[in-house]
Amino acid sequence: MALNPYDLYDVRSLLSEEERAVQDTVARFTDERVLPIIGECFDEGRFPTELIPEIAGLGLLGATLPAEYGGSELNYVSYGLICQELERGDSGLRSFASVQSSLCMYPIFAYGSEEQKKRWLPDMAAGKVIGCFGLTEPHGGSDPANMKTHAKRDGDDWILNGSKMWITNGNLADIAIVWAQTDDGIQGFVVEKDFAGFKAQLVKHKMSLRASVTSALFFDGVRVPEANRLPNVKGLKGPLGCLTQARYGITWGPIGAAIACLDEALEYSKERILFNRPVAATQSAQIKMADWARRITSAQLLSLQLGRLKDAGRMQPTQVSLAKWNNCRMAIDIAREARDLLGGAGITTEHSPIRHALNLESVITYEGTETVHQLVVGRELTGINAFGG
Repeated sequence: MALNPYDLYDVRSLLSEEERAVQDTVARFTDERVLPIIGECFDEGRFPTELIPEIAGLGLLGATLPAEYGGSELNYVSYGLICQELERGDSGLRSFASVQSSLCMYPIFAYGSEEQKKRWLPDMAAGKVIGCFGLTEPHGGSDPANMKTHAKRDGDDWILNGSKMWITNGNLADIAIVWAQTDDGIQGFVVEKDFAGFKAQLVKHKMSLRASVTSALFFDGVRVPEANRLPNVKGLKGPLGCLTQARYGITWGPIGAAIACLDEALEYSKERILFNRPVAATQSAQIKMADWARRITSAQLLSLQLGRLKDAGRMQPTQVSLAKWNNCRMAIDIAREARDLLGGAGITTEHSPIRHALNLESVITYEGTETVHQLVVGRELTGINAFGG
């Protein structure tokens, strides 16, 4: 029996019936609703907001959270598969769901009060309230401890000043989860879009994540009620805990992008005739695509084991760093090589590899650059911290 070219080790057989059903549902959504429009959205620099109700209706926002807060109570392997299938469509779509679920709903669930959970989470799961995550600042994303944004207590409120940069969903968002320095360490605040002094500004002229909203956030004396402060965490462990959640999903997403590129290259190479034979009949093309399949298979096994560790409560941040490093590098290399195999046709957005390659330039950078994750693994191996050296 012929093997599945996109799953040579039959990783799917290691999934539960529910996990396979989740993957199939999101794959069908991507095939039917995302792929027909996403190239045009990328060309236009437009996020397909019309898909938000459908994404929410499938239970993909806050999918791992309890049902009482609007979640689907799925395990983390299922969440990973959601990320994989959404990113097979486009990194921008997976970024939207990742920010909403892991960077906005998760901190409210993990660090918020019961009142905050009930106020925000059900509407966020339904796609009625969109969130963004304000941690990165213009002067340096890889050093969050060097945060300039600050909040000062003023009676029953906090006065927030500063700015954030490279914020996915910023101009879509109804609320922003903003991390700021206080006299009592870094704390998180739920900043509502209509608060006076809060402004989101679109980042334009992007060559990556064009089918995604990227913004700068500005806070000029924004008065935030104490009721909007996340009460159950202080220090960098708050935002870093959120990033670990999101990075876990990112290890899965690029697998989808790589599979999309392999799929298109396979079909194109069989149809494209050069020197009286299909490109797929050449040794160079077969060696390339065999190597992509090897790397995709390795990434699939890496993320599946990472998901099993997370579901067992045993996942460590270093393990997430290893998988993000490996899988983002795997996907961006495959996307670039697939673009090359398509020849001149590969530079147009009528084919997906150039779009995925450009998007992955962001994915390999955000939530920890490749270098940062290499140094995290190096620190684990040596016991020596080389950051800032």
